[in-house]
Amino acid sequence: MKKGLLSFALLILFVGLLAGCGASNEESSNGSKEKVVIGYFPNINHVPAMVAKDQALYEKKLGDGTTVEYRTFADGGAFMTALKTGDVDAGLVGPGPAMNNYTTGADVKIIAGASTGGTVVLAREGVEINSAEDFAGKVFVTPAVGCTHDVQYETYLQESGITSERIGGTMKHLTGNPATYSALLQAGKVDIAVAPEPWAAVIQNETGAEVVIPWNEVSFGETLPASVMVTSGKLANENPVLVQNIIDAHKEAVQFIQENPEEAKEITLKDIEETTGQGLEKEVVDLAWERIGFTYEVDQDAVQAFADSSYALKFLKEQPDFTNLIDKQFINSQKTASK
Repeated sequence: MKKGLLSFALLILFVGLLAGCGASNEESSNGSKEKVVIGYFPNINHVPAMVAKDQALYEKKLGDGTTVEYRTFADGGAFMTALKTGDVDAGLVGPGPAMNNYTTGADVKIIAGASTGGTVVLAREGVEINSAEDFAGKVFVTPAVGCTHDVQYETYLQESGITSERIGGTMKHLTGNPATYSALLQAGKVDIAVAPEPWAAVIQNETGAEVVIPWNEVSFGETLPASVMVTSGKLANENPVLVQNIIDAHKEAVQFIQENPEEAKEITLKDIEETTGQGLEKEVVDLAWERIGFTYEVDQDAVQAFADSSYALKFLKEQPDFTNLIDKQFINSQKTASK
């Protein structure tokens, strides 16, 4: 009897070991996965994710056996935490948070671009800004410390010798959700708003704030990716078929935006209202759209120059080398997205 029980236990253990050596019920070697979580922000730099969601592009590429879940984030720090903990598999984020986390050892890869432009600097009505020197002593707000928009703004002013209190200057820095910027400006709590679209256009429309640094004059405004598609190096290495499918869907979303801008705007209006509870006027989106470009390509030189500036501004502790941060194999794949 004892011998029979022992043999049965060994058989169960053997079967368990075999199961452990194969693909899990979460992911298989052919690129399938039971659930894929895509993250993005409710702003116009992240329209490719909104379009892909609306058109079910990820679902089509990943197949019927995969459920696609979407999560939205208010800032890059929260997104990167979710990526590092595995709560999101891939998604759109500003290059700043991706770079900052990479330099501290995070397992992150930039696998495509998504948009360029879209960072606008506005002054509260009644605050006169006629030169860079006029920014000294002012209170400014960005989504987060060291975020893409913050680095662009502080780089622009550092060239004129104006810096924030964080590094010994006189500018006071607050952070907050861009959807709240209009209220902060109207209450007089901030003088300068460094806003991603569509919130820059919203601020202009609601408060009469003046654009003092246009999107194409702020540092890296025309060359730096405003948002990038990222994933973990682990997922890219262990399941390249899955990541390729994600990128193929992303490329189709960018193509859709380029070919159907008016429909893409309607999708954007709907998604932002559903996510934030705040509806936007069509003319606001039209204005914001003029300040943004959509592309899946990544300018690696611009990313490195931005990183060097982040280091100069002391957002990064060490001089960065982003040779291995950007992985272009998926956007350069000969497999083309089908219409």
